[in-house]
Amino acid sequence: MTHLSVEMLAADATEPITSAGHAQLGIAVLAGIAVIVLLITKFKLHAFLSLIIGSLVLGAMAGAPLDKAITSFSTGLGTTVAGTGVLIALGAILGKLLADSGGADQIVDTILAKASRRTMPWAMVLIAGIVGLPIFFEVGIVLLIPVVLLVAKRGNFSLMRIGIPALAGLSVMHGLIPPHPGPLVAIDAVGANLGVTLALGVVVAIPTAIIAGPLFSRYAARWVDIRPPEKMVPERASDDLEKRPGFGITVATVLLPVVMMLAKALVDVVIDDPAAGAQRVFDVVGSPLIALLTAVVVAMFTLGRAAGFTRGRIAATVEKSLGPIAGVLLIVGAGGGFKQTLVDAGVGQMILDVSKGWHLSTLLLAWLIAVTIRLATGSATVATISAAGLVAPLAADMSTTHGALLVLAIGCGSLFFSHVNDAGFWLVKEYFGMSVGQTLKTWSVMETLISVVGILCVLLLSLVL
Repeated sequence: MTHLSVEMLAADATEPITSAGHAQLGIAVLAGIAVIVLLITKFKLHAFLSLIIGSLVLGAMAGAPLDKAITSFSTGLGTTVAGTGVLIALGAILGKLLADSGGADQIVDTILAKASRRTMPWAMVLIAGIVGLPIFFEVGIVLLIPVVLLVAKRGNFSLMRIGIPALAGLSVMHGLIPPHPGPLVAIDAVGANLGVTLALGVVVAIPTAIIAGPLFSRYAARWVDIRPPEKMVPERASDDLEKRPGFGITVATVLLPVVMMLAKALVDVVIDDPAAGAQRVFDVVGSPLIALLTAVVVAMFTLGRAAGFTRGRIAATVEKSLGPIAGVLLIVGAGGGFKQTLVDAGVGQMILDVSKGWHLSTLLLAWLIAVTIRLATGSATVATISAAGLVAPLAADMSTTHGALLVLAIGCGSLFFSHVNDAGFWLVKEYFGMSVGQTLKTWSVMETLISVVGILCVLLLSLVL
């Protein structure tokens, strides 16, 4: 990889940058991020284009020849899409099969049938956690909104008492748990172990979702006491189906890739011998690609065929699942290009040099960087990718567990205080029929709680692991 630097391509990427270089490089980083923020927020330019332009501005202001900046960006984009693009696509297929087969509705209906009025908010966060595991946040909202509105209406609940737990469960999964795009890219950037990150992510996610979901919803319901808007109750995917898959097999299918990846992590800990036959088998079985591919193939039978889908219908479902993720793939890829431009410009080394004199936890530093980018751009994915690129060098000497915690710290920071520059903010506002002020007092506060509680859990884990 060609190394960009403020000295027009320094000969050695490991050489410390001079203080003058630090200043110029720092200005270049701020300029690149500022350009991205302005283009996304002020000029409403698509994040994909904004990241390309911001990367070129960063490279140019760092003193690198433009062709070298282009090479860095292109390489980063290609590497990121190669590493995570297939996984995102497989996750989208699994999510679409879950939705269209009625499997998601089956999970929802079964849990709600067993929940009392007192436990309903807890049931909602559980539903959101299960359904949100393999699918994107926006898709999860579309799937769960009808349920939230119907439960709130039939049970005479405040919409916030039911809606906040569902949103919290979805958001925590989106920010912390693979195979969502942000965590996957961060894992790749800092070289973290996916299985360990997944296991620790679940440990962090459970208390975080509980506090920001069922517990906070009590206060949110007092602050904003609204009822479900009638016009927003859409049809459910399974309403037109004659049959749908059973609850047990649906949950088993959704959890299959998680179990496979966790099994690999467990075998790695117990055996810890790369030459051992069992470990080599589980390295393959528990790889994200094989785990998700296996789940997709299994889902075609356990979900698709169980719902009465023909081969043609299953093929059509798979095809439909790939179109909507084109934008996600492009943004993630461009984010990887921006990250690589940061790395090749020597920004990671600069942060390493500058932070040596700081008495600040690396995990807290990563969280603060992600928070800043999240507040500026409104995108959790952009915040995760950019922060991971900036702090990646700090993970070089970390243990496996602390590398995983670094990914989680970045994920927590990427969820901080969603506001008017975040598409998710407007999605929640419109679906729940709230004003901007009401959305800030509920959704935005909930996101901030997830971020703060999450980083506190990460810091506590870092003390004992």
